Amino acid sequence: KQWYQRRVRGHFPAILSNANRMLQSAKLLDIPLVVTEQYPKGLGSTCSELDIDHCSINCPKTKFSMVVPEVKAYLEEKGTRKSIVLFGIEAHVCVQQTAIDLLTLGYDVHVIVDATSSRTDTDRVFAFQRMRQAGVFLTTSESMILTLAGGSDHPQFRDLQRIIKTEAQDTKLLSFPTL
Repeated sequence: KQWYQRRVRGHFPAILSNANRMLQSAKLLDIPLVVTEQYPKGLGSTCSELDIDHCSINCPKTKFSMVVPEVKAYLEEKGTRKSIVLFGIEAHVCVQQTAIDLLTLGYDVHVIVDATSSRTDTDRVFAFQRMRQAGVFLTTSESMILTLAGGSDHPQFRDLQRIIKTEAQDTKLLSFPTL
């Protein structure tokens, strides 16, 4: 059932690795994890390689944006959050529509470009361009992990350092000078 997810352009293992860096960091920092799955009955569930056991909410959806009623209610319940970090697939559909919906709701949106992809590089690159034009902050897994820590005095810094000690996997974004 995970055939669809594995069709992401040749850098899928790198996307998984970088997404796991974010998931491990969120767990360490006690940052709520919201997971949605696009039509899991037909497209399959989240890849088993991703540790999402600590997610606060995991809901199936058929709408492309993850801002479905359950997620919107969860976000409203957690009302003090101003920023949201997104990563996943597909950049040009679910991630992009989610980012735009969240911007409309007044959130600052950060997309982790080395943990987000599409089946084609063209869709991926143009999705990042469109999101940037809409006001989304594009960043990398390492940059966001260190931003979330805020400094080396963070109590979890040593553990985070172990996560980023191994370089993020290359997802071939630097081959696109338009980004």
